[in-house]
Amino acid sequence: MQALWQLTATALAAGFRDAAFTPSEALRACLARSEAVNPRLNALVALDVEGATHAAEQSSVRWREGRALSPLDGVPVTIKDNLQVRGLPTRWGSRALAGFVAERDELPVAKLRDAGAVIFGKTNVPEFTMQGYTDNPVFGPTGNPWNPTLTPGGSSGGAVALVAAGGCPIALGTDGGGSIRRPASHTNLVGFKPSRGRVPRGDGLPPIFLDFEVAGPIARSVADVAAVMRVVGRGPVEEGSAPRARVLFIPRFGNHPVDPQIAALTEAAARRLAEMGHEVTTARDFDMAEAVNERWSLLAQVGLAWLVAHPQELSDRPFDPSLFGPVMQANTETGRKASAADLFELLFEAERLRTGLSRLFDRYDFLLTPAAAALPWPANETHPPRIDGREVGPRGHAVFAGFANAVGLPAIAVPCGFAGGMPVGMQLVAREGADDGLLALAHSIEQAHPWQRFPEL
Repeated sequence: MQALWQLTATALAAGFRDAAFTPSEALRACLARSEAVNPRLNALVALDVEGATHAAEQSSVRWREGRALSPLDGVPVTIKDNLQVRGLPTRWGSRALAGFVAERDELPVAKLRDAGAVIFGKTNVPEFTMQGYTDNPVFGPTGNPWNPTLTPGGSSGGAVALVAAGGCPIALGTDGGGSIRRPASHTNLVGFKPSRGRVPRGDGLPPIFLDFEVAGPIARSVADVAAVMRVVGRGPVEEGSAPRARVLFIPRFGNHPVDPQIAALTEAAARRLAEMGHEVTTARDFDMAEAVNERWSLLAQVGLAWLVAHPQELSDRPFDPSLFGPVMQANTETGRKASAADLFELLFEAERLRTGLSRLFDRYDFLLTPAAAALPWPANETHPPRIDGREVGPRGHAVFAGFANAVGLPAIAVPCGFAGGMPVGMQLVAREGADDGLLALAHSIEQAHPWQRFPEL
């Protein structure tokens, strides 16, 4: 039998139901595993052992009496540190939030708690979740469990690192430009970005990404992702098989470089989809997202500048931007200097992209791309400076991600292999609202090509 920390949320629930073990035992196993791996990863930044222990004891009683609240009742879970968890500090990776303790759960966190999930800690993020790796002036860098000297990506880097290492089976993260999908791809996990509005938000931090950022699950299986969505999402998640689909495989965006090993593994994944009976077409040129990609960073920069100008939206505590790290101070200044015309141009290009993709989805059911353009890089570096021998900027590794946020599309990263001992993921994207069909396709891929493995830490 597998150790309890190795089990998926779905398998834990089955064991609770069959009285093979209890939620209290599962929590103890996850806490012990977290304690063992966190010194090497720096993934977990806040703990609530007492509260989680009490919640697990209550869940154990409910399962014993046959009145479990949901299939997630008793399942250990962590929350990304830009989501509010009552009674725990919210640092958002910034020294400017020292002493900030949440008075209430953010809505998706509250839904998990109401479903009986056992929330035991919060996970590390880059400052203000605005970068594609995970390091900040408060807690320092997070390592990738497949190689702790490398990054797990960001901004949900702490979340994926702990799930991949076995510290918990599921985590709740956020995605404002690939922040769930890219880290999942770097750690052999499933990361799901729901359609805009599918997961309601409320009682959280000021929305510096507006509703382009969504909350979503990270897990080791598609079934676990679906289980979380049934709790935190609006509307049911329908079970179903994946019918024969029309898939457009997009190997690269514009002329942006892609690591050759990632390119080869994603191409192999496209061939496997065709072998499964799907109609796969390869796009030789795809530049539809270029204008949005060029401007995407501006959204959060303007949002951060707005927050600095309106600190009362955060709390009545002092909020000192001089405590920001140098990169966030520069981002604040860039956002402050941006014009209304600059921001409108980004929104206009997002609408133009929406129109173009709408036409594309008349011909195809899903898009297939690499989840990230680069393999993980050193954990204390913001981004890989070169990909396939070419110089790239801070979002060169992230070119496949932001377009889905700009248009509100559901997207999922699932594993597709390893390169040099490091995981590689592919991304599947569907039309807005087609979340269930996307999960069904991802589940069929998982069934055909299982991917669950644990790093040797």
